[in-house]
Amino acid sequence: MQSVDRAISVLELVARNGEVGITEIAGELGVHKSTASRLVSVLESRGLVEQLGDRGKYCIGFGVVRLAGAATERLDLSRLGRPFCDKLAGELGETVNIAIRDDEVAINISQARGTAAVTAHNWVGQRTPLHATSSGKVLFAHAPEEDRDRLLGRRLESFTERTVTSVRQLRKDFDLIVRDGYATSYEEFELGLNAAAVAVHDHDGVVIAALSASGPSYRFSRKRMREVVGAMSEAAQDLSAQLGYLD
Repeated sequence: MQSVDRAISVLELVARNGEVGITEIAGELGVHKSTASRLVSVLESRGLVEQLGDRGKYCIGFGVVRLAGAATERLDLSRLGRPFCDKLAGELGETVNIAIRDDEVAINISQARGTAAVTAHNWVGQRTPLHATSSGKVLFAHAPEEDRDRLLGRRLESFTERTVTSVRQLRKDFDLIVRDGYATSYEEFELGLNAAAVAVHDHDGVVIAALSASGPSYRFSRKRMREVVGAMSEAAQDLSAQLGYLD
């Protein structure tokens, strides 16, 4: 943990000063120059810092820019998506979320609760399984084939007696999700909770998020889902258009 803390301190020092040398870094951290040099070498190998010519000083590398860009994209999507969540939650009366994929999980980045929502659970920031949630299934179904194969090769956890863990069945479900444009989850992640989700595209047409609506199973039934998927798809298309996607 000390090495991680020191590495972060180096990045903060470089960001604050613009460019720094090994001697300055060692002095700031209170370590020998050889230790500072090793830390900088690791950061340089990951593209997080880079050396300025032959002057021996270091500046922030493009690796940090890449990480910052990923964070900015998420923040932009959350900001742009919030009005769509609010509007859809008002129309449906249910909880509406936007989720993105982070390798083997989906992360909720925006949420709005409708007037009929019976729970105050906040899903924002929550990591949920791809195979057992409607948002996760949308993101799973549209993931690159090599990603799907890799993730399906892992043990899939059962969260309720309704959770689908059969790889063969999931592959069939993914084909239907792509064909029909939406995914459903009937008490697969939590008993008593049903959900439906549709895809959100970026300017290149890549699925980068899922827009979902969830509610209690006694009210958010299969029939009700079929009734609201149209409104959900329209909201997702409008959000995708905001991101530059022209269908």
